[in-house]
Amino acid sequence: MNIYDYVVKDRQGKDVKLSDYKDKVLLIVNTATGCGFTPQYEGLENLYKKYHEKGLEILDFPCNQFGSQAPGTNDEIHEFCQFKYNTSFDQFDKVDVNGEDAIDLYKYLKENSPEEYIKGIKHKAAMKAVEKISATYKEKNDIKWNFTKFLVDKEGNVAFRYSPIEEPSVMEEDIKNLLK
Repeated sequence: MNIYDYVVKDRQGKDVKLSDYKDKVLLIVNTATGCGFTPQYEGLENLYKKYHEKGLEILDFPCNQFGSQAPGTNDEIHEFCQFKYNTSFDQFDKVDVNGEDAIDLYKYLKENSPEEYIKGIKHKAAMKAVEKISATYKEKNDIKWNFTKFLVDKEGNVAFRYSPIEEPSVMEEDIKNLLK
């Protein structure tokens, strides 16, 4: 299987085939509206505006598994993101990314991604602290917290995995290289 074999639910509960995104660079991120990393929505939207016309798609999957920081319905989450950060990229159904109820897409991403990118000793120390407080981080490849980001190339390969602490701007060079 590859990423294009998966079907996910949009925020209205309708099936979306990831094969619809073939030949695009995908940035897949689990998000939350009440997290310390929530301001990253602004950076995600900036990347989307800058590179969408060149082939970048951002797939936003709200997730309430980390500190219950994504409360509310899909519509409430969507309204918050549009009002506060003026997001225009695709937002999907709220999902689990770890544990028995993790959606298949996230199981695939975790199993097929390179090691998580964490820049510098300060960020590594911060992510070690996050690991300790994350109730769902059990396995080495599990998602540690909200705003873990996966960058997928045009062929559907998981090219990069970025830790939650990394700002979206850190990914810009990698995005540009994958869009070539």
